[in-house]
Amino acid sequence: MATRLVGALDQGTTSTRFMVFDGNGAEVARRQLEHAQILPQPGWVEHDPIEIAARVNDVIAGGLRAAGLTGRDLAAIGITNQRETTVVWNPRTGLPWHNAIVWQDTRTDRRVAELEAHRGLLLERTGLPPATYFSAAKLQWILDHVDGLRGAVTRGEAVFGTIDSWVIWNLTGGPDGGRHVTDVTNAGRTQLMNLRTRAWDDELLALFDVPRQVLPQICTSSHPTAFGTTRLTGPAGAEVPITGSLGDQHAAIVGQVCFAPGEAKNTYGTGNFMLLNTGSAIVPSTSGLLTTMAYQCHESAPVYALEGSIAVTGSAVQWLRDQLQIIRSAGEIEALAASVPDTGGAYFVPAFSGLFAPYWRTDARGVIVGLSRFHTKAHLARATLEAICFQTRAVLDAMAQDAGVRLDVLKVDGGATVNNLLMQMQADILGVPVVRPVVSETTALGAAYAAGLAAGVWTDLDSLRTQWKADRQWEPRWSADQREHAYAQWTRAVDRSLNWVVP
Repeated sequence: MATRLVGALDQGTTSTRFMVFDGNGAEVARRQLEHAQILPQPGWVEHDPIEIAARVNDVIAGGLRAAGLTGRDLAAIGITNQRETTVVWNPRTGLPWHNAIVWQDTRTDRRVAELEAHRGLLLERTGLPPATYFSAAKLQWILDHVDGLRGAVTRGEAVFGTIDSWVIWNLTGGPDGGRHVTDVTNAGRTQLMNLRTRAWDDELLALFDVPRQVLPQICTSSHPTAFGTTRLTGPAGAEVPITGSLGDQHAAIVGQVCFAPGEAKNTYGTGNFMLLNTGSAIVPSTSGLLTTMAYQCHESAPVYALEGSIAVTGSAVQWLRDQLQIIRSAGEIEALAASVPDTGGAYFVPAFSGLFAPYWRTDARGVIVGLSRFHTKAHLARATLEAICFQTRAVLDAMAQDAGVRLDVLKVDGGATVNNLLMQMQADILGVPVVRPVVSETTALGAAYAAGLAAGVWTDLDSLRTQWKADRQWEPRWSADQREHAYAQWTRAVDRSLNWVVP
């Protein structure tokens, strides 16, 4: 039984989680720790890579210890991570050259405005439009703003990676032989990888002035040897093979077993991310979605997806908690929002980092409209939950237009899905049933599946399908008229968030 256990390290935007799953996909152990959000100035978001590396060690050791396990009990470990967040470090010392620049960060807005002249090239090669979201412009900013860094590159004293690369490099030895690798899903979010060749693209490297020698090796998402083995002490002691690595949203599509074209999932985390499997087809979007990798298993063909990325959903709840302090914990928002029957006509557009899909407006900023003296913090709490659902509606409409697919049911996952009121609102606003699986942390589960497939714990994708089970389903209650009126009002609120940032 012990060799049927698989670990999953989920390094997210606000916390790092380690989970252990058994051969049936059931949770055996869990440990989670938050890390600091560093906000040097408006629009800038950073993380301390050293703190993240320490959290990784702590949650692995703590999770195993709490369950009475050691590293020897694990057949493999899978990695999943916040995507696009950019780290540059010295491989000889293990020290970062700069704080990690987080995917939400907007400091590259001027460079992104210049990239509009290359929109066609970026969309054709990468499936991604010019946006502050992606890694390449962040990497270029670090290379251009850290004194002496480009010289360090020529001396072999600087390398780049998204968070998966940083975590794997540290877990596999760091300066003492750590693996400098990434997988196709994370590489595909840099704007430096060609979606068709799944290799670094020379023309894109020249566009962003990125030297090839800083880049990690690109591997498939599930691989028996490419990612190396852990070198940890304490409860994690044994050298455990790392055999899976995917960006968090790609891990979730695996965890939700959306393996057939036309199947989709929506993850509710710091942001919201809906992915629709398009199989072997690279489907260009005409509706503001991203064309992206879904996953690629070892010795198998790549699978692609359409993605709708929403920057601010769960982080809007954190804003209510941390900045406005109208709730003490994220879990309190459900009862507070439920204490009023509706928002009283108030709408909240949380465009803190601009608007992502399907709008792609870096000039947008957050607005709350429709307020009167009647409104209370309960109405704002409810408007925050509705904002999550309305943004998802916009993405789902775009997905239906691009792919010609109208979903009969939406599979949901992520931490916010424990909020039953939110899930009912989502069904009401979409007009389709919403279903939550028994294992809602499907990002970690997908990383475990990728690792376990490569390690022989599971034989194939079909064997994983049988493990997915529904926990609860919500049916729409709103009438069509109520749904469309509310969405039209939301669209008016979005219009008022635009053109706020003047270049």
